[in-house]
Amino acid sequence: MTQVQPSTEIRQSRPKLLQLLGIGAPAGRARRPGRGFAVVGWLVAGACLLPMLAVALAALTGGTETLAHLAQTVLAKYTLATAYLVVLVAMGSFVIGVGAAWLVTMTDFTGRRVFEVLLVLPLAFPAYVLAYAYTYLLDHPGIVQTTLRNVTGWGPRDYWFPEVRSLGGAAMMLAFVLYPYVYLMARAAFLQQSGAAFLAARALGNTSLQAFWRVSLPMARPAIAAGVLLAVMETIADYGTVSYFGVLTFSTGIYDSWFALGDRTGAAQLALCLLGFALMLAVSERMSRGRARYHHAGKQQMTMPPTRLNRLQSAAAIGLCTVPVLIGFVIPLVALSVMSLDSEQNLLSRRYIGFLRNSLTLASLAAVITLTAAVCLGFYQRLRPGRSAVLATYFARLGYAVPGGVIAVGLIVPFAGFDNALDAFMRETFGIRTGLLITGSIWLLVMAYVVRFMAAALGAYEGGQSTVHANIDAAARSLGQSPLGLLRRVHLPILTPSLLTGLLIVFVDVMKELPATLIMRPFNFDTLAVQAHRLAADERLEGAAVPSLVIMAVGLLPVLLICRQVGKRK
Repeated sequence: MTQVQPSTEIRQSRPKLLQLLGIGAPAGRARRPGRGFAVVGWLVAGACLLPMLAVALAALTGGTETLAHLAQTVLAKYTLATAYLVVLVAMGSFVIGVGAAWLVTMTDFTGRRVFEVLLVLPLAFPAYVLAYAYTYLLDHPGIVQTTLRNVTGWGPRDYWFPEVRSLGGAAMMLAFVLYPYVYLMARAAFLQQSGAAFLAARALGNTSLQAFWRVSLPMARPAIAAGVLLAVMETIADYGTVSYFGVLTFSTGIYDSWFALGDRTGAAQLALCLLGFALMLAVSERMSRGRARYHHAGKQQMTMPPTRLNRLQSAAAIGLCTVPVLIGFVIPLVALSVMSLDSEQNLLSRRYIGFLRNSLTLASLAAVITLTAAVCLGFYQRLRPGRSAVLATYFARLGYAVPGGVIAVGLIVPFAGFDNALDAFMRETFGIRTGLLITGSIWLLVMAYVVRFMAAALGAYEGGQSTVHANIDAAARSLGQSPLGLLRRVHLPILTPSLLTGLLIVFVDVMKELPATLIMRPFNFDTLAVQAHRLAADERLEGAAVPSLVIMAVGLLPVLLICRQVGKRK
């Protein structure tokens, strides 16, 4: 039989076609696409890893004298206070978030659909803003205690009233602001669960409460644990609330060591302790899951209709859902509005316009740079999936587990050393003083924001990227698109809604961020968050209400987006 040989043109063009499609090219000679994205991705990962490495190096090379002094004086107090705060906030956010999620998803009562949305609103408030509002209401000279004394005629020592400026008060503020993380995660998990397992537990003689504890709650455990972990990470990163309430935690210790005592080594060693605490929480939560997996039995998921509550049960459910909304949103909003009327702070004054401009400048720069870096890193992982890309993405996500104070110390230490070395070299060589070129600049502060909120931007990008099928990439590449063309002409137009959401989330997070801004801001470059903190520290709570209301109003933007998605019930 005569074999037909392909023509010379076909034989010559076939390797080019296969190389274009990425099929059959020799392993040693093939040039993998996206090398530029790989370089940018690892630069981003290295920038996110730099603060942690710098903190560890500065702490370990700073000598043990400072650490020994800290161990003898305040280290135990910092550790216990931080641990107690974490436990209280974790328990509070778990109880409120899971209970509210179960009521609005698995039961039916009057106003259930409204509460599904309202329960997200406290997420708009930073915890330190809540602290200002409730101090104005509940402190000794506040409205509540003053009214109590006027009505009863009691003196200051004739009655007992809970102290709001305490560790318990700080835990309450944080829990009522952070429980929406647990609520959103638990609600999504309960909606995705099949009703077959729950009904099977009921058929085996379990009550509704027993079926919830034995079946529904364990199946939702990974999502709930992720929500609680987010709340805990925000708790150990908080500085404004614990500082204002006088609670000695690692966050306040880092700031006091850096500014009040001028002890950079002590601040680095405290930052290393807090970093280890945060990473230990993240790793222990991951290890506690082990290899547990939860799957829906059967090929078709059976949705369980919500249980209709009677009149008494419905009233109890309404009351339980109303409490977190009132405490976490309505009462502080009303209190801040009343406080702002007597504040004598003009939001349209030149000074406040400067605060607003500074906040918007930092938030805009950080949001754009963070999202751009997240897109490059996420696209690198899509182009070249493998251990290297996964590791780079993992390093970039670590920043969210690191408090802002730790990131600030971890960036100032190496860049201050670089600036001082450069200044010494220029003086000795050319007789020129360069001063601090990077330390104390806007760009170093923006870098801290990028490290802190990279995980949020990556999550938004990857959530949208998961909807882009791999066949689209193959089709675009077969039509001659380069990796950059594929990203610019195909991915970005499809991912525009997800990217805008990520941009908005990072923007609002930067507007609310306090510890890194306090430590790293340039001289005479204050933001709304810094102004609110300064006024509250001077006990000028009415004045602090004005910038706090602006921060809350900006924080409502992503919350309203979340509420819109929550309103689209499955």
